Amino acid sequence: MSDLDQRIEVPGGGRGKSTARRLLPLVVLAAAIALAFQLGLHEQVSIDALREHRSALNGFVAEMGAMAALAFVALYAVTTLLFLPVGAVLTIAGGFLFGVTFGTLYVVVGATLGAAGIFLVARTALGDHFRAKAGPFMQRMEAGFRENAFSYMLVLRLIPLFPFFIVNVVPAFLGVSLRTYVAGTFIGIIPGTLVFILAGAGLGSVFDQGGTLSLQTILTPQIIAGLIGLSMLSLLPVVYKHLKARRASA
Repeated sequence: MSDLDQRIEVPGGGRGKSTARRLLPLVVLAAAIALAFQLGLHEQVSIDALREHRSALNGFVAEMGAMAALAFVALYAVTTLLFLPVGAVLTIAGGFLFGVTFGTLYVVVGATLGAAGIFLVARTALGDHFRAKAGPFMQRMEAGFRENAFSYMLVLRLIPLFPFFIVNVVPAFLGVSLRTYVAGTFIGIIPGTLVFILAGAGLGSVFDQGGTLSLQTILTPQIIAGLIGLSMLSLLPVVYKHLKARRASA
């Protein structure tokens, strides 16, 4: 190749490579999600499957100990990362297999790891582009969210009305730091997780009596009202800052 050829640059070539490198994690994740749904992996996780494989699962946990715990955390993280709609059943399984304390810990760790993975992919691939295209309203929203990010993260995590996968992605577009996102996720999902863990811890007796368990019997109006109450408490720092700013300006 001549010196002249080496000096010739393809217009936009570097930018194209940078864009491709930035979008690669998103493409890989999208392909993995499509494959998981194509294989029907989400259909393999159910309360009936827990009932059917009860003895084998309990035996695996008793025999493998820490390895079983790590496998469960990894499974929870991967299913969260792949947007598989099995979180509620897996959380119940955590209480059923590991009890209240360890089941809660393993679920919260697995869910936080999976959510953090989604956050990083979304922020890397689309975050800068989204913020560049955002109008004045979104810019003001981003500024407000960033100022009170931890409180808002707790609210979004505590209220079960917001789909988990949406809460995983949106903060990546609003300038939330990874540390705040992880802390808000880890703490914010504990109350809701505990509700399903407690249901899972009592699942053995339900199986013994030949009964059934449904999500409707777990998320009662009283439970939902309690979670919403906790989310309102999380907004107190935001309200305090707002009132303090108004008083200072007055």
